[in-house]
Amino acid sequence: MIGYVTVGTNDLERAAKFYDELLGLLDARRSMEMDRFIAWSAGEHGVGLAAIKPLDGNAATAGNGTMVALFAGSPEQVKAVYDKALELGGADEGGPGERMPNFYAAYFRDLDGNKLNAFCILPGEE
Repeated sequence: MIGYVTVGTNDLERAAKFYDELLGLLDARRSMEMDRFIAWSAGEHGVGLAAIKPLDGNAATAGNGTMVALFAGSPEQVKAVYDKALELGGADEGGPGERMPNFYAAYFRDLDGNKLNAFCILPGEE
């Protein structure tokens, strides 16, 4: 089971402002901070996300094929997270919509080029 995910950043202060607002929409708050990273979580034992400056001192780069998926409770929350990401300077990677039966998602990149999505599971047909 996933405990936390990290995304690289070259500007921790800028990343912190982006994720404070974005993850706040999902009821996540800062849970840990050090010189090189800041972590957010929606609860004491919830999955966390951290923005981190690479330990080796090299520039952070976005991984090709790497993506962080943020669970949302509804299509409206998916859209709100997506809209906020773009408002904060993130880049569009695919607007809100149903991608496959019962799977609703929106895709975007953060300020460092890391790919994320917000998604929810739609109720099944009866």
